[in-house]
Amino acid sequence: MKTKLFTSILIIASLFFVSGISLSAEKQNEKKKRSKVTVVTIDGVINPVAAEHIHRSIKKALSNGSEALIVEIDTPGGLDTSMRLIVKDIFASEIPVIVFVSPSGARAASAGVFITMSAHIAAMAPGTNIGAAHPVAVGEKMDKVTSDKAANDAAAYIKSIAESRQRNIEWAESAVRKSVSITEAEALKLNVIDMVQNDLKSLLAAIDGKKVKTAFREVTLETASAEVDRIEMGFRHKLLDFISNPNVAYILMMIGFYGLFFELTNPGSLVPGILGGISLVLAFYAFQTLPVNYAGLLLIVIGLILFILEIKVTSYGLLSLGGIGCVILGSIMLIDSPDPLMKLSLSVVVPAAAVTAVFFGLTIKLAFKAFKSQPVTGVEGLAGIHGTAISNIEEDKGQIMIQGEIWSAYSDEPIPTGAKVVVESVDGLRVKVKKA
Repeated sequence: MKTKLFTSILIIASLFFVSGISLSAEKQNEKKKRSKVTVVTIDGVINPVAAEHIHRSIKKALSNGSEALIVEIDTPGGLDTSMRLIVKDIFASEIPVIVFVSPSGARAASAGVFITMSAHIAAMAPGTNIGAAHPVAVGEKMDKVTSDKAANDAAAYIKSIAESRQRNIEWAESAVRKSVSITEAEALKLNVIDMVQNDLKSLLAAIDGKKVKTAFREVTLETASAEVDRIEMGFRHKLLDFISNPNVAYILMMIGFYGLFFELTNPGSLVPGILGGISLVLAFYAFQTLPVNYAGLLLIVIGLILFILEIKVTSYGLLSLGGIGCVILGSIMLIDSPDPLMKLSLSVVVPAAAVTAVFFGLTIKLAFKAFKSQPVTGVEGLAGIHGTAISNIEEDKGQIMIQGEIWSAYSDEPIPTGAKVVVESVDGLRVKVKKA
């Protein structure tokens, strides 16, 4: 009896044990099944749009239970303020943020260096490079004192980032002060990054099981078979990023100036004024993210003023010629940057300047033609009109019929009634005539 009871208890215990193992396995499988990583791509200039996009992506990755946020980056650099916002968000993130410089041929230059080194895990793809983080002025030239201040500030900032992530402090400072740039293999050897991986799949496999300490806790990554959730830019972000392109910003500015010009020359048109105003607002939004030379912008504004003055002042085209020159020179000077991605393309500047020159050249030609043409309306339009004498015309009196109207007339020679006459000039309410 005791043996049977013991056997029953052993069987029941075994069932509970097997059930527990089964439940545990199911939970582990379920956990693996739920494992997810969020991926966001930054391909271009670091600007307010990129900063907001990463900020929202971190929040979304946290809310959807992602293991980590992976930022695939390829950037020539960008605004210091936007870069610092991104770095702050990475340091304050509750989940690991992994920066992956990819694909092959990509780079993390200037502001991209700060962002990459601030990541919990920094990785690069083969054929990529990182470096050249010396600060560049946006909007104006920096004198030596200001440049030194900016370099010292940037150097101190990147040193603190490198120290926090236990990366190469000396190289980080050199990237700022000497604008040094290195390949992915050199970056790995110098402890600038943590790993080199071919693609996203190999990266997920490589970081699986790694322990990462965030601002709040230590996390062990489970990414080997994680589901990838990509976050694309919304329409708003895409639009703002699109207009931040130097060439698009320039075209918007020119459309804005043309719109205002047409509105001022044809008051009440409304459409040119509205379109011009919207275009200028969008252009100036973009200019805050670009290294704009204010001397070039001022020249373009002066050109617009000269075009408007041409309408009010008789300069026989000199003001318009000056305006065309200002627009062309201002366009060439407008964007001042050593980076080709941040410069205006000549394929945009040259056609815009040519269209401006042709348009205002035609305007000048038509204005000059109108100035030289014979008036056809008003009192001045009577000169050269033929009529008939309805009374004898002498030096001080007489009447004629022209265009169905009777006018007082006089002539230097006697003209009999019924003779055909032609108007020479208008003197008040009388006309001077002669025989036709």
